[in-house]
Amino acid sequence: QVQLVESGGGLVQAGGSLRLSCAASGRTFSRYAMGWFRQAPGKEREFVAGISRFGGTTYYADSVKGRFTISRDNAKNTVYLQMNSLKPEDTAVYLCAADEHLNTIVKVTEGVAYWGQGTQVTVSS
Repeated sequence: QVQLVESGGGLVQAGGSLRLSCAASGRTFSRYAMGWFRQAPGKEREFVAGISRFGGTTYYADSVKGRFTISRDNAKNTVYLQMNSLKPEDTAVYLCAADEHLNTIVKVTEGVAYWGQGTQVTVSS
C-alpha cells in the first residue's frame, strides 16, 4: 500500500504560480512512477504530468506543456508540480497518483493503482 497526501493548493490570480507537493508513505517510493491529474467540476479526470521512477523521463499534457514542471525527490518521498503562468482553465482539484508503470499513468487513468485525496487549485481572472 502507498498513501499519498497532496498540499500546496490555493487561490491565485491568472499569471501566477503555485507549487504542489505530494508526500508518499508506505512502500518504497522509488518503486513507483508518479503523476498528477486534475478534475474540474462536471468534467472527467485528466492526465496532467507524469515522471518515471528516478526522474529521467517526464510527460505532460499539451495544455500544460511549457508552463508546468513535474519533479521528484526520492530521498524525501515527495513529488512536486510547479505550475507557472496559471490560467482560469487550470482551476480544478489536483490529484497525485502512483503506479509501478509510467505508461499506466500517462495512458490508462482508470488503471492507476494509488491516488491521493486531492488539493484544490483556483485561478481567478
